[in-house]
Amino acid sequence: MGAEQGHAGVELPEGSWWDWDVVAWDRGQFRLAADYDLTYHHGLELVFGDPLFVSCPATFQDPLFRAPTSEELAAVTGLLGGRPPVLVAFEADAGGPDPVSCLVAANRLDIVHETVLRYWREDTAPGQRFASWVRPPGP
Repeated sequence: MGAEQGHAGVELPEGSWWDWDVVAWDRGQFRLAADYDLTYHHGLELVFGDPLFVSCPATFQDPLFRAPTSEELAAVTGLLGGRPPVLVAFEADAGGPDPVSCLVAANRLDIVHETVLRYWREDTAPGQRFASWVRPPGP
């Protein structure tokens, strides 16, 4: 997503992206994973490179991505001292009575569409990879 498009709503690939969680968050990346059920795998990741600001629950469902409001953009710009290259806004069900508003600002956004297994198995198919926490059984 380029700087010109950085503040538009996110367009996700075709799929059932109902269930979401945070699978990585460190200085270099903030990574959200999604699928219809996150028990065994996920098929979509939003990878925010060099995150600058994050306001998002650890797990949520059924997000509705949208362009950030002018107030959200002004608030984040004020906090960061400049306009972020990427600012993603969405409303999501986080388990409470009302949807929660979420914002993520970063230097870049990559959308990764592939199967990521959340458990160990010997016979992975081409195009599959393991989540970072999955390890083979050992002694």
